[in-house]
Amino acid sequence: MPISPTAEGFRAAFRRPLLTFAEITWRWVVGASATVLFFFGFFEFLDTLPVSNGELLFLRTRHPFLVSQAMAHILRGSLSRGVLSLVLAAILLSLAWIVAASLGRVATVEAMIDYFRARFREFNAADANPVATSDISKRDQTFALLRLNFLRVSVFLGGIVGLGGAATIAGFASSPEHPHPALAFLLFLPIAVLVRLIWYVLNWFLSLASVFVIRDGEDAVDAISSAAALCRERTGAVFAVSTWTGLAHLIAFAGASTVVSFPLALAGFLPWRLVALGVLLVTLTYLAFADWLYTARLAGYVCIAEAPNVFLAAMPPPARVPPEPTPLQTSIDRDEPILSDLPNLVVEI
Repeated sequence: MPISPTAEGFRAAFRRPLLTFAEITWRWVVGASATVLFFFGFFEFLDTLPVSNGELLFLRTRHPFLVSQAMAHILRGSLSRGVLSLVLAAILLSLAWIVAASLGRVATVEAMIDYFRARFREFNAADANPVATSDISKRDQTFALLRLNFLRVSVFLGGIVGLGGAATIAGFASSPEHPHPALAFLLFLPIAVLVRLIWYVLNWFLSLASVFVIRDGEDAVDAISSAAALCRERTGAVFAVSTWTGLAHLIAFAGASTVVSFPLALAGFLPWRLVALGVLLVTLTYLAFADWLYTARLAGYVCIAEAPNVFLAAMPPPARVPPEPTPLQTSIDRDEPILSDLPNLVVEI
């Protein structure tokens, strides 16, 4: 009987909770490090800014124009240092993410491959083409994943540059002398959607290619080619896994957005610490569930790559049984009014 890679991915995520825990661990460690580094650098940067009594007076007025003038005077000559520090921190965090993502992907994908090979062991043994075994060393495997994740970071930076270019192009349609905000928005929106779509597809391909680095011991270029071949040969299965997990993610995001609105609506009646704690708990729950869905989706892709062809073949349609022929009526109904020889016969009811 054919199997559902989507159901197999969810089943693997349920039966192997350590996979989700490993995914959450490396993701949240990088995220927590980025958050702590950002706030630490932000407050340290504020401590280096000199504030005069006049600027402090303007800030206390809370008038938008006076506050903006005070902020501009405070940041004059110091904004370049802040931007340079932010760029340096982003580079260091990107390097940390590349290393953490490579090590985490080795741990999770290897466990998924072992799980599905054990599940399909007897069928792979009877298959004329047994599953491939990777002879690549851990060192080469990690370097190949580092290259893939470096490409993912490059795609991210390219997407940011593309969005900036879309904003620049849209800005040509509107000027301070002749403002056209609606036209600028109509120019920006399709370009931004196109850039985001290309960004998503490239990042998705690079993420899928990591499976073949670990499974078949391929380098970065060959792994990308294998990912494209998998999508071409088993398009329906890959599309089903992506669609169902994406739909579940969308529902989870809508539900989390609805739930988080309750503590925000009660912000005027509850202490702000309690409201912040509620928002934080809902956010962390949503992020944990999103990581679980990502694990299930990745397990579904591994299932597609590891499952024998007989499991992914479409079920043949049921044979159609021809209906029995209706017997012909050879007798004549003498009571039928149309057979009467009397004119203007009215049928009595």
